[in-house]
Amino acid sequence: MTLSLILACLWAIAANVIAMFPSKRNHWPAAYILIAIGIPILGFVTYQHGPWIGLLVLVAAMSILRWPVIYLVRWLRRTVLRQAG
Repeated sequence: MTLSLILACLWAIAANVIAMFPSKRNHWPAAYILIAIGIPILGFVTYQHGPWIGLLVLVAAMSILRWPVIYLVRWLRRTVLRQAG
């Protein structure tokens, strides 16, 4: 297993451990940190293993951090619909 995949697995384990702890702020500060750390790891995985493995890691990360993705999609829909209408 390469270093990039090991880092991606450690990132996924850390994200799941963080999700197990109770939080009054709904884990948003941890999500920001995980996103900031995960983007370079995703780039590293894609660089070492190609776009298909990078896409699999991206989908796995999106399943872990689904609420930031949901809010991003909602914001994009509002923005696009506002410009189109």
